[in-house]
Amino acid sequence: MMAQILWDRGNWPKCGKHGLTQDDIESVFEGELHVFPDPYPRTIETRLRAVGRTGNGRHVFIVFTTRNRSGTLFIRPISARYMHKKEIDHYEQQKEKP
Repeated sequence: MMAQILWDRGNWPKCGKHGLTQDDIESVFEGELHVFPDPYPRTIETRLRAVGRTGNGRHVFIVFTTRNRSGTLFIRPISARYMHKKEIDHYEQQKEKP
C-alpha cells in the first residue's frame, strides 16, 4: 500500500508555484520513482529527492520527507518542479547504464 500524501499550508503553495497540480505530484509517486538521499542533510528531518513522471509523462523532480503519525506513513512533498531538458537527458542516460 502506498503512503498517503500529506498536504498542508506549508508545502502546497511551494509545490504549486511551479505549475504542477496536487494530482500531478501524487501521480509521480504512483509510477516508477527513483529516490535518492538529499545531499544537504538536515538535523531535524531526513529529506529525500525523487525523479519520476506525471501521469501524462512529464518528468518531475521532487524533494520530500516522510512522517509517521499514529502508525500511518505519510509522504510530505516539500518542493516539486518540472525538470529541464538537460536534466531529463542526464537522467535518461543514467537509467540506461548497466
